[in-house]
Amino acid sequence: MAGGTQIDFVAEGLLDDLEGDARRARLGLLEQLSGEGVSLQELRDAVTAGHLALLPVERAIAGDGPRYSAREAAEIAGVDLDLLQRLRAALGVPYGDPDEKIGTELDLKAARQTRTLIDAGLPAEGLVQSARTIGMGMARAAEANRALVIRTLVGPGENEHDLANKLAVAAQALLPMVGDTLVYAFQTNLLEQVKRDVIGAADLESGEIGGAVERTICFADLVEFTSLGEEIAPEELGEVVGRFEELATGVVAAPVRLVKTIGDAVMLVSPEAKPLVSAALELVAAAAAEGDQFPVLRAGIATGPTLPQSGDYYGRSVNLASRVTGIARPGSVLVDTATRGAAGEDDFAYSFAGERHLKGIDARQKLFRVRRT
Repeated sequence: MAGGTQIDFVAEGLLDDLEGDARRARLGLLEQLSGEGVSLQELRDAVTAGHLALLPVERAIAGDGPRYSAREAAEIAGVDLDLLQRLRAALGVPYGDPDEKIGTELDLKAARQTRTLIDAGLPAEGLVQSARTIGMGMARAAEANRALVIRTLVGPGENEHDLANKLAVAAQALLPMVGDTLVYAFQTNLLEQVKRDVIGAADLESGEIGGAVERTICFADLVEFTSLGEEIAPEELGEVVGRFEELATGVVAAPVRLVKTIGDAVMLVSPEAKPLVSAALELVAAAAAEGDQFPVLRAGIATGPTLPQSGDYYGRSVNLASRVTGIARPGSVLVDTATRGAAGEDDFAYSFAGERHLKGIDARQKLFRVRRT
């Protein structure tokens, strides 16, 4: 039932090309969704798009209740509409038409939280920048969890009705747990970073906190990864990347931090050179221990002033580390002069790898291969 009117799903063409159990399952799902208030047009659109089995999980995530346009949410929360639209776009899920009623109670709550942050004195541009960083991370987390649930629950011979309800139940169970995990991950990472922040008297005097800092930067990438993609199936390639990320996570310990993964590469950063050089050597060795079926790894490291911004790092030392990685031999770790001096020679041995002119770097660089003593 929808609006008190019985819908003839056969006449509407929503059961076309289905027979037997599949037809009965589709009919049961249509009746269930119609009874929950889903409109006939929504059902038509979902069937056409092959999205019908996902409508229950979509509703489980979005929740019931009224829907708001971006304009309405901005007016209710007392937030500038342009800012609200920019924030949502930065999160990776833009509103589109500001008068289309696609917003949920969650969107209204987020708009009110934005008002609170603005009232607390946080700058609008800073909020947009932060939202962009959060959006990229959350999109990846959502994709990982979505893929895990679907792979786990979808089996051979599954019918639409049962699958739809299984996915909805899984989402309802998963959301609170994932929410707690995200909060925990944020708190622990923030705590670790705050513990390592230093604010001196000169910083307080000038009011300029959060500028360039001395950091050691490392990039490590899989050699001949592109050609490997031509030789193996995408699923196998995904397993290689997943294992690479697992190896990188395994070698990271404070003060070293895994900043990001970039396809076939990872970026590590540390306020101290010695533990980062050690982590890079361990990562290259871990990749080698995977055997001949796993790509060889190489790494490049540079040290110097670096600007932290929105969870990423920028500056000459970042560019230098990237360029050094590109010329490192497979299975080796290559460092610049500043990193060698900062890491010391108590635990490492160095061999001169030449003086090179690197693209985008103003001066020739003396480079050294490093290994454990």
